[in-house]
Amino acid sequence: MVTFYFQFKDNYLKQYQEYSPPDTPAAEESQQEKTAIIKELSDSTILKVPLVLQYPELPRGCEVTSLAMLLQYAGVDVDKMTLAREVKKDPTAYQIRNGKVYFGNPYNGFVGDMYTMKNPGLGVYYGPILELAEAYMGDRIVNLTGGSFDDIYYFLNQEIPVWIITNARYRKLTNEYFQTWQTPTGPVKITYRMHSVLITGYDENYIYFNDPLVNNQNRKVNKEDFEEAWIQMGRQAITYLPEGKALHMILP
Repeated sequence: MVTFYFQFKDNYLKQYQEYSPPDTPAAEESQQEKTAIIKELSDSTILKVPLVLQYPELPRGCEVTSLAMLLQYAGVDVDKMTLAREVKKDPTAYQIRNGKVYFGNPYNGFVGDMYTMKNPGLGVYYGPILELAEAYMGDRIVNLTGGSFDDIYYFLNQEIPVWIITNARYRKLTNEYFQTWQTPTGPVKITYRMHSVLITGYDENYIYFNDPLVNNQNRKVNKEDFEEAWIQMGRQAITYLPEGKALHMILP
């Protein structure tokens, strides 16, 4: 029996749960007014986030390239190559033994070779990306992993893009696209279709995003398909708080 390796950090839940509504009537009224405003999502929001492409330098670097777009939009002076060097790596070598694949765990660090497709490799999941983002923006980084896609809409509504893990087809994949690796920290289910993009907007029918593989700013995909792909890949999402704002000022 395969136990899927998952280690969601509690940053998002902790920030959300630690907020206690004020006790005074005036403060309560003020908070209610804020919440009422926040709950009114606009029909559409599309941000103009500068597009950064992973090729030719980083054939497997979609995660750090999408993070570069997020951090640059937040005003951080950092590029994809710096992030590629700094992101945590899982050094486990690729092996096949008794018909089983032994390789690294993307929850622990980047797996394989980011710089060339000639060597084995895959990518990295939200944990090491979260740690890297926090190195630049500290507690302003918000971990939305494990939450609802609605949380992403609320951040977009505040003109804040969101980094996510999805797959390169942007719809739910069938089982044939997945396999299980053995890693030093336990078995992990992966797909070579995994991908990372920066969500930049939404409207009634579509999700808009910057895809580091495609030279097309604000690419769009059917909302339902996109959300199902995101859920299948573990609901992994990271964003940030603007200066002077707390989490309860964005999420209802």
